[in-house]
Amino acid sequence: METFGVRYLTPEILRFLREEHTMAFVAGPRQAGKTTLGRHLLTLSGSEQLYFNWDIDAHRKQIVRHPGDFWQRQEHTSVGTPPRMVLDEIHKFPRWKRFLKGLYDEHGRNIEIIVTGSGRLDVYQRGGDSLFGRYHLYHLHPFTLGEMLSDKRGYVLEPAVFWQRVMGDDVVRGAEQGLGDIEAYSGFPEPLFSSSEMKLRRWRQAHRTLVLREDLRDLTRIRDLGIVDTLALLLPERVGAPVSINALSEDLQVNFATVKGYLETLSRLYYLFALRPFAGRLTRALRQAEKIYLFDYTEISNPGTRFENLVAVHLRKLVDAWNDWGYGEFDLHYVRDREKREVDFLLTEQHKPYALIEAKLSGSDIDPSLRYFADRLKPRYVVQVVRNPGRGGSRMNVDGVLLVGASRFLSFL
Repeated sequence: METFGVRYLTPEILRFLREEHTMAFVAGPRQAGKTTLGRHLLTLSGSEQLYFNWDIDAHRKQIVRHPGDFWQRQEHTSVGTPPRMVLDEIHKFPRWKRFLKGLYDEHGRNIEIIVTGSGRLDVYQRGGDSLFGRYHLYHLHPFTLGEMLSDKRGYVLEPAVFWQRVMGDDVVRGAEQGLGDIEAYSGFPEPLFSSSEMKLRRWRQAHRTLVLREDLRDLTRIRDLGIVDTLALLLPERVGAPVSINALSEDLQVNFATVKGYLETLSRLYYLFALRPFAGRLTRALRQAEKIYLFDYTEISNPGTRFENLVAVHLRKLVDAWNDWGYGEFDLHYVRDREKREVDFLLTEQHKPYALIEAKLSGSDIDPSLRYFADRLKPRYVVQVVRNPGRGGSRMNVDGVLLVGASRFLSFL
């Protein structure tokens, strides 16, 4: 698994630690590879022994008993100065923010600190952030097609270069096969690189238990875990459509606020993510109902919905990476009006339409709703991503709309 330690975040975190001298926070879904990434970063500095996981009893005791110098009690052979330390799942420590503030303020110039967690690292935040100015938050996503196919794996294309590559003539070898694999097994390293249905099913069960049982127990006050588990079972069939919380509350026989809170919690724990509708100056636009997508989309049986979710996961990673790298202020939405015209995704830059993207399983005809909203929103890019582009080829321009095969488009993400 050490090979998987070289992830797209690797060079950026190394640059950040070298140049900015503050803590690097890495958040993301359970089993996306955060621990492997952290251990790899320690290996690069000769600090392998400076890995501390709050879930490990011996590590937890050492931190609690010796908060001022717990890392100095470990032998290490750091090849550079200062040494590097990883604190994994430290946000489960009830006083973790105060602990990190004191640690950084006293020793931050003498040691590089990386903090990783499967729950959101701001899950306990109330009011002002006591760590403000002491850290930068990065998001580690499961493998996307582009990262899976890349030899170096350590890159994120900046916006201008990304669009040049998509519209250029580059051919990415193995893209179609890779797309089939990532579609069937998700982007999580363990099932993806095993390519085994049996291992996927075992992994999926273990992953659900970790998130829906252990993380909910450790990070929230939710006690009726059975209802949350039932909610998770209902979600795959609701992916890709505006979610009716009222309908879910009726199915679960709990009130509206409870269901809304459960969905927000599952989002904080990176089990799912939600997209809000974009309204802007559109008349009769849907403004409230969110769409949800799962980080593990392999439970979705409908091929069209699964493909849409796969594209959503890739775009979520792209937007988070562009924001984390400082390329701009991007966000991801969808567009829908009361006449039920809809486009799956809208990337915004500084709250203005940037790229309108529709995901289709097949066909060379441009979706009418894509043209409708393109005329009104006037984004810089208009794209229809097709899973099976057919004879038309993997890329062509149709009256200002880029019609592109999914294996091509996603291979640069």
